[in-house]
Amino acid sequence: MKIALGCDHGGFELKEKIKAHLIEKGYETEDFGCYSKDSVHYPEFGAKAARAVQSGECERGIVVCTTGIGISISANKVRGVRCALCSDSWSAEMTRRHNDANMLALGAGVVGANLALRIVDTFLNTEFEGGRHAVRVGMITDIEEGKL
Repeated sequence: MKIALGCDHGGFELKEKIKAHLIEKGYETEDFGCYSKDSVHYPEFGAKAARAVQSGECERGIVVCTTGIGISISANKVRGVRCALCSDSWSAEMTRRHNDANMLALGAGVVGANLALRIVDTFLNTEFEGGRHAVRVGMITDIEEGKL
């Protein structure tokens, strides 16, 4: 599985830890930046990672900023992206099972590295349940397309 990564300066250190963890676990990664702790604007990097998921270049994405809020909002502006901001493993599990989220957002100032890696592992190892949840995910797509 290929994972798109993106962050701003506030999420840089955590993104680097996540990237190393993913590589160690055998995942392929595509890092869309940023590449240092120099101040940047999170919408640019959230959008780049989200477009890679949208296009199918990457199967899933993980984005990080200080709170996770701004970068998740930015990623969710890309059609077909369902980016969930999670601060615990249960939410990461449920967003995969029920929402078929294809991107995960984390707040580097909210979760520590150990918890973040558990959240990442849960997000990547949980399958979508489908069924009644597929109907609801379809309704989300209908919203994007102006049908609902």
